Amino acid sequence: MGKERLKNLDYVIFVPYLIMSVIGIVMVYSASANIGLQNGGSPLSYLIKQLIFVILSVIIVLVMAAMNMKYLRKPKFLKSLLALFIVVLIGLLVVGKTINGAAGWIHLGPVNIQPAEFVKFFLIIWLADAIDKGQPEITLSVRNWWEQMKWPLFFTAVLIALILKQPDSGGAAINLAIAFILFNCSGFSWRRALSIIYGCLAAAVLAFEFILVPMAKSDSFSGSYQLQRIVAFTNPFGHAQETGQQVVNSYYAISNGGLFGVGLGNSVQKTGYLPEPNTDFIMSILTEELGAIVAFLVLALLTVIILRTVQIGVRSNSPYQSLICYGVATYMSIQTFFNMGGVLGVLPITGVTFPFISYGGSSILTLSFCLGVVLNISSRQRIAKKALKVVRQ
Repeated sequence: MGKERLKNLDYVIFVPYLIMSVIGIVMVYSASANIGLQNGGSPLSYLIKQLIFVILSVIIVLVMAAMNMKYLRKPKFLKSLLALFIVVLIGLLVVGKTINGAAGWIHLGPVNIQPAEFVKFFLIIWLADAIDKGQPEITLSVRNWWEQMKWPLFFTAVLIALILKQPDSGGAAINLAIAFILFNCSGFSWRRALSIIYGCLAAAVLAFEFILVPMAKSDSFSGSYQLQRIVAFTNPFGHAQETGQQVVNSYYAISNGGLFGVGLGNSVQKTGYLPEPNTDFIMSILTEELGAIVAFLVLALLTVIILRTVQIGVRSNSPYQSLICYGVATYMSIQTFFNMGGVLGVLPITGVTFPFISYGGSSILTLSFCLGVVLNISSRQRIAKKALKVVRQ
């Protein structure tokens, strides 16, 4: 049956994914070669790691596309993962490796693993399972909804709080968005959902304007890495030599690139001006070297994957499978929005990578788990459709 699912692979998703992965390999090499030399290593160091990550990613996608999804729903498996993530995230607060102000990394030789990335995939399959098993009771009344969802809500809040404590505001926000969408797809009153959304947005704006911005500008909090990102967001050119350096040089890179770019490998901003050119700001380097047209092409490919994922979810007759698709689409959409928002200076820098393009094993592997499950669901739909045609004939 697994071979049959691979024969019915959804190439509308798989081909754009492969194209973006290849572009990612090329851009990681272009953006990181100079960093490798500056660190006293090889200009190929990041390229080799990225190539390994992509190869593992393709294998994971195909394995997940072919596997029997019942293994993802086993209670012991889900409970064990939940316990593992809680223990690991607590442990990271004590002994985690600090990178870019967040103690959220496990150092394993030449590779750093970020558990918060894998929590995204876990939340999607866990909450989809919990909500599906709670049907139809959760749709009968608000009281029934709270009764069925109280423990998933509690443990979701624990996971997000532990990620935020690192602090990893970008990771926490993406996990929160995934959970919010899935809970609202469970049968929760849409009027209440809109009220919560508007209330949260209003509270976030007020907190940002009247609490976080004053705190960030205060001398008492000048050492806070996260708050200094807010300072850079509010006035990047006023802090161009300090916290605003990334945003300002991102502007320069995009401006230099124009429509057609300055040529692959010819970026100026990656040569010491723009920090993190191979991760958070790789789209700035891509735009500088290959131009805005290629940047829009990359965004278009990702949009195809996201819209196709939503379409698969809408077409599914299984609430569990639909919820997984909506969760994956939310994950990719919000991550792209946060990354491009930071690159363009319309959002504070959150430290999230661009899907399939940025350097980073944890992000690529997590996305591959998600994409593989979506392809699995799509293959099941195609097989069922073919079987129905045979019956009708």
